[in-house]
Amino acid sequence: MSRKQAAAFDRALEAFRAGDPVCVHDFADREGETDVVTPAESVTPADVARMRNDAGGLICVAVPDDVADAVDLPFLEDALDHPAAGGHDLAYDDRSSFSLPVNHRDTFTGVTDDDRARTITELASMAETVAAGHDYGAEEFAAEFRSPGHVDVLRGAPGGLADRVGHTELGLALAAEAGCAPAVVVCEMLDDESGAALAPEAAREYARRHGFPYVEGADLVDALG
Repeated sequence: MSRKQAAAFDRALEAFRAGDPVCVHDFADREGETDVVTPAESVTPADVARMRNDAGGLICVAVPDDVADAVDLPFLEDALDHPAAGGHDLAYDDRSSFSLPVNHRDTFTGVTDDDRARTITELASMAETVAAGHDYGAEEFAAEFRSPGHVDVLRGAPGGLADRVGHTELGLALAAEAGCAPAVVVCEMLDDESGAALAPEAAREYARRHGFPYVEGADLVDALG
C-alpha cells in the first residue's frame, strides 16, 4: 500500500472513531458504486437526512453473520415463500445480503428521519449486546423490533472479507478495526441527472467538499483483509 493509500485508510479509521461518514467505492468490476458508510451507533436524524438527500440509495444496516445468527435473522430470500424469491442471477455476487426490514417498536411509521435514526442506533446497541455475549436472542429481538419496517438489515458473510468484498463486509471490517459497535449503515450514492451510480470522481469530489474521507475498497481489503 502506498503512503497515499495508507493515509486515506487512516483518515477513514479516524472518521469512524469520531462517528463520521466515509465514502467507500467498492470495485469497478463489482458493483462499481460508492456508498456512504457510517458507524450505526453514531447515526443521527441529520445523518439519515444526508443519506436520503445526498446519496439517494437504500439506507441499510449491516451486522456480522454471528450477530444475525444469534437473533435468527434469515437471508430474506430464504424467508420468503414466493416464486420471485431467490435465483437472483446477480451479475456481481452469488447472493443478496438482505435480511429482514425492521422498525424499532418505539417508532411510529418508521420512515421519518427520527424514526429511522432510532431504529439504526437500536440495531447497533443490539449488535453490541450480542457481540458481548449477553443473553439476547430472537425473542428479545422481536420484543424490540418489528418486521416489515423501513430499515433493511444486511447479513455480513461468515468469513467477512475473506468470503465477500461488498460494502457490507468492508464497512463491518472498518468498524471492527476502529473499535465501533459491530453494525454499520450503508447507502449507495446515485447521480441525480443520470439516475446511475455516482461516478467515483464525483463521489470523491463530494467527499472533499464535505470533509469526508474517500477510500477505495481494494485499499480497505489490503489493509483489513
